[in-house]
Amino acid sequence: MAGREEDDLFSMAAAAAAAAEEEENAAPANDAPRAISVTEFTRRVKGVLAQAFPPCWVRGEISNLRAQASGHVYFVLKDAGAQVSAVLFRGDAARQSVVLRDGLQVLVFGQVTVYEARGQYQIVVRDVIEDGVGRLQREFEALKRRLAAEGLFDNARKAAIPPMPATVGFVTSPTGAAVQDFIRILKRRGWRGRLIVLPAKVQGEGAAEEMAGMLRVAEKTGIFDLLVIGRGGGSLEDLWAFNEETLVRAVAACGVPVISAVGHEIDFTLCDFAADLRAETPSGAAELISSHFVNRMERVARAGEALREIATARVDRARDHMENMRSHLRLLSPSAQIEQGYLRIDDAGNRLGAALQQGVSTKRRQLAVAQSAFAARSPETRVQIASQRLLGLWKRLQAASPESVLHRGFVIMRNEAGAPISRRAGIADGQPLVAEFADGSVRMNADSNARSR
Repeated sequence: MAGREEDDLFSMAAAAAAAAEEEENAAPANDAPRAISVTEFTRRVKGVLAQAFPPCWVRGEISNLRAQASGHVYFVLKDAGAQVSAVLFRGDAARQSVVLRDGLQVLVFGQVTVYEARGQYQIVVRDVIEDGVGRLQREFEALKRRLAAEGLFDNARKAAIPPMPATVGFVTSPTGAAVQDFIRILKRRGWRGRLIVLPAKVQGEGAAEEMAGMLRVAEKTGIFDLLVIGRGGGSLEDLWAFNEETLVRAVAACGVPVISAVGHEIDFTLCDFAADLRAETPSGAAELISSHFVNRMERVARAGEALREIATARVDRARDHMENMRSHLRLLSPSAQIEQGYLRIDDAGNRLGAALQQGVSTKRRQLAVAQSAFAARSPETRVQIASQRLLGLWKRLQAASPESVLHRGFVIMRNEAGAPISRRAGIADGQPLVAEFADGSVRMNADSNARSR
């Protein structure tokens, strides 16, 4: 289909060129060749494209998504062989139910046009339908399953993160904001270790190999207690280097414990699974590294305070002991012994009275509990409950009784024998009837004319 549309486009372009040549040949020989402006040329190209390509569906993957404050959404629609710019204007964007994002595979319906100011053709999108997971996401899931099957992500092979690393290496871009935030947090928390930034590309072609090589160099030096690899946030394409098999295997094989700190909290890369520990962000990795140091510093401060408190307490206890010894000597006198005897007698009396009072209170509480249990099981309570249920049933029976129906405005028709008549077809002409109302009965005869009406 695409080949036939391109042939049609070329045919129309050739026809337009032939028509222009005929016009030029028809002009007087002495006239100069007619030149057209860039604007007119672009407008003609726009007309040819609009005529050659009617609105159609196009399949591709979203990349470089940009949502403007005006409400318009710009992105690139691409596949393995080509890419094309696309725009979704505010009105059409508000109608879409699909949440657009980088890497999303979609079907878009729109019209090709030319943005004359730049001479660039693009698709003006009217509708968007999600067409499954994008190519990069599929590659991500496929490689994740394959490496997981090899045991590359198993917790058993992960090394423990040293609580107090003296030397930390950070494999990242030295000009990125991530390393600045990393250093700022370590300084703010008073970390006293040594940080070495290991510069490497974190995006684009060759970034994965460069970071993998830097990991191997760091391991060979033997000076690092811990390595961090990461960068700031970005799209799936921006972070793709951290999903490449070369780097993932290098992270898993590294003999130095590795923390992966890539992107934001919602971003996950294969390096996160291969590393010994994942930090949500580079800033989170800095807090993790310095947390043990901060805890130790706080413990040292608390230990110093505790030592001062212990020394003070020892002196106070020695002083109290000396005072106690003085008091003990005073208590050894005969008068003090007699006074102590009086105190013991009074104390015993108070304890005996309190014990008797507590025993009486306990028995009273037990009696109250027994009385409550007896009242809950007494026949009188059960009779009251049964009476309330019987009263409720009687009220429901009264509400459904014929007298209740009559009081609501209904009439019961009976024959001479007093049996109720439920159907009109069973009434004979002139048959005596009895109409029962709420306040009495009325005798009457059936009228055939009234019945026929």
